[in-house]
This record gives sequence, structure tokens and C-alpha cells, in this order.
Amino acid sequence: MSDSDLFNDDADARDDEAPLSAAARQPLAARMRPETLEEVLGQDHILGPGKLLRRVIEADRLTNLIFYGPPGCGKTTLAEVIARVTKRRFERTSGVLSNVATLRNICETAKLFKEGRGTILFVDELHRFSKSQQDVLLPYVENGTVTLVGATTHNPNIFVNSPLTSRSLVFELRPLDEPSIALLVQRALADALRGLGHITTAITPDAIHFLSTICDGDARRALTALEVAVLSTPADADGVVNITHTVMEECVQRKMVLYDKDEDGHYDTISAFIKSVRGSDPQAAVYWLAKMLEAGEDPRFIARRLIILASEDIGNADPRGLTVAVAAMQAVEFIGMPEARITLAQATTYLATAPKSNAAYLAVDEALADVRSGRTLAVPEHLKNIHVAAVGREGLDIAYKYPHDFDQHTVQQDYLPAVKAYYRPTRQGYEDTIAKRMELVEKLKKGTRHVR
Repeated sequence: MSDSDLFNDDADARDDEAPLSAAARQPLAARMRPETLEEVLGQDHILGPGKLLRRVIEADRLTNLIFYGPPGCGKTTLAEVIARVTKRRFERTSGVLSNVATLRNICETAKLFKEGRGTILFVDELHRFSKSQQDVLLPYVENGTVTLVGATTHNPNIFVNSPLTSRSLVFELRPLDEPSIALLVQRALADALRGLGHITTAITPDAIHFLSTICDGDARRALTALEVAVLSTPADADGVVNITHTVMEECVQRKMVLYDKDEDGHYDTISAFIKSVRGSDPQAAVYWLAKMLEAGEDPRFIARRLIILASEDIGNADPRGLTVAVAAMQAVEFIGMPEARITLAQATTYLATAPKSNAAYLAVDEALADVRSGRTLAVPEHLKNIHVAAVGREGLDIAYKYPHDFDQHTVQQDYLPAVKAYYRPTRQGYEDTIAKRMELVEKLKKGTRHVR
């Protein structure tokens, strides 16, 4: 063997084996990309009969599009299918890799094809576009030199610059459901040209169900695991590759939680967690807690949010809720992970099952609204600090009444120069006791008598 043979891709091929074509070297997920709209799975909410995106494509009235959704849901695939169906040129770039010069070169070249079917410019990770990249692209988008199709895993209304979103139709792509993943797996096993149909394979229903569930709606992940399973499993005596549940488990790597820290996954999951606790569902709350911890979320962040919730959503319906939340925060700081998961679970389940009231939260916000709207009231004279000398205070005959000098330690006097009820306790938990106490105090004030 010569030295050059060491670098020949086909050096190890047997004499009776034909070299693999470039297409055959592609991963299964790339080979099985849909080529028509009918082959696209799991997006009936935008591609079903009569839906807007399908009408736009079939009428050949293509406009700028932005697709967003989780990895493996088909954003790139859909862009390629649209280009194929509408017979447009397809140029692909990335919000991470492309620079101003690259974009300008692509768009200037697209001018040569403007009078024909036109050019689709597909931009992956669109949210990564800088202002300079956007400034270069916008004129070409506005005058129709290119039709922009952007893809992002982030909500474009938050993470994509408004000049682009305002010029585009925005569609959310959803993770593929289990039946769609199962159908995709069966297609790949049956397709001898693009898939694995040239290999005699028998797969059990349990294996398909497991793969359809574990991949979390990610078609790419499902096909990659299937390819590994089929190509790495020896055939039996009859030449059949048998894929069982056990085999598939071995070929699927440990499930990674879809959770982009400080981005959509972070905000969506903590939102689901807080809303589950607020909604008194400890089962859901513990699940979202577990997802955050498994994804590596800072447990101190979770504890801080529980402290806010304890006052905002539980309040005086169970005053111990705040004590539990603060204690959990201190414990998390002291012990750290992984033991802190137990403390967080205890606080989460306590707060989720506690009676709820947002009366204190509403009270302070109503008072703040009054202050901000100009209703800034002066402090009544009898409530002012008598130890501080002030001009014009001489001769005032309004004395402060010390509540402890009166029956039931309460007395009628004005504490606010306006009639306003900010705090309106509910009848939930301990707040019912507070409400009854407030009613009693009002009665006592009307008939107070001096006891000293």
C-alpha cells in the first residue's frame, strides 16, 4: 500500500464492494428529508388543507417567512420543500456563520435571477443576525431580490429584530407527535433508495413506541438512533436485523433536556412551574421542578421564585408559606445540590397545596397606582413624628390616640385622609381569620372606650 492510500476514503473497501455514493454517505436523517408537502409530517396546523401557509405555497404567492420551533421539527426541511415546490433557487446561510460580505454576495448574485422564479434565502438561526447583517439584508428583502425564509428555535417576537418580523409571516412548528415519529421510522425502514429498506429489518412495536416517545418530537434524533440500531446490530442466521426494545434503548443516548438557559426553555419552564404551584397542582409542579434541576438550573433561582410566589399567590391565606420559602432558600444556599432537590421539593409541594390568596399583592399595587396617579396624601397631623420640630405645628389640638390605652387595644381615628379599602382579605385559609378580625375591629372602633 502506498502512502497516499492511507488517505483514500475507499482504501478499506473490499474488492467486491462498490464505493459509497455521496448521497449514501449522508446521515439517514438527511436522506429521508421530505421532498413534497405531502411527505411533511406533524405540521397540519399550518400545512393542512385550507391552512394559510399551504394556500400561500399552492397559489405561488410566497412572501417572507419565519419558522420557529424546537430542534428536529422540520424547519430546514420545510424551507427546502417550499423551494422545490415553487421552483425557486435555494441559497442557504446561517446567522452564526455568515458575515456582511457573504450576505451581500448572495443577494447581489440573486439579482441575476430576479426576473425568473427568484431566490429563496434560507437563514438558519435567524435570531443571531447582528444589526449590520440586518441592515445589509433589508433592502434586498424589501425590493424582492430574495424571499427570506428564516428558522429559529427562539420566539421571533422576542429574539428576532422587529424590522424582519414585521416584513414576514411567522409560523410556529411543533414537535412531531408519537404517531408521526412512528410513521417516519416505518418509512425509513421501507425506503430502499433513501432509507434502510435495502437491509432486511424486523422491529418490534415496543421498540417503535420507545423511540417515538424518547426522542421528544425530534425527527432527526429518532432517525439517527434508528440508523445506529440497524447498522450496528448483527443480522441473525436468516440475515434479518432484529430491533427490539432493548436494542433500541442501547442505541439511544441519555435523554438531554431541551432547556436553553437564559432563553426560551428557561423562561417557559419556570413559567410552567410557577403556574402549576399557583394552580395548586403539586404533581405538575414537581415535574417542572425536576426538569429544571435535571437541565442544570440554578437551585437558588428556583428558591427565589418560590419566595416571590409565597407572598404573591399565597399571602396571608397561609403566612407560613413565606417562612417555608425563605427557609428553603437558606437551606439551598447552605447544602447545595444534589441534596437541595429534597428541600425544593418540600417547599414546592407545601406551597402548591397551601390555600391561595393574592389580596396582599393586589393591595400594594392598588396603593401604588393611587400614588403614581397623583393621589399623594399628606400625613395627618396627629400621625406625624412629634419629636421632630416643624414650622406651623404649634397650637394643633389634634392628639394621637394610643391604641393600647383603649378596650381591645383599638380606637377610632383617621389613619388615612381618604376612604379607601386596598386590602380585601379572602375567605381562604388563615385569611378568613384575618377577615373576621378586621370586621371585629371595625365594630370595636365604633364603640371604643378608654380603659386607662
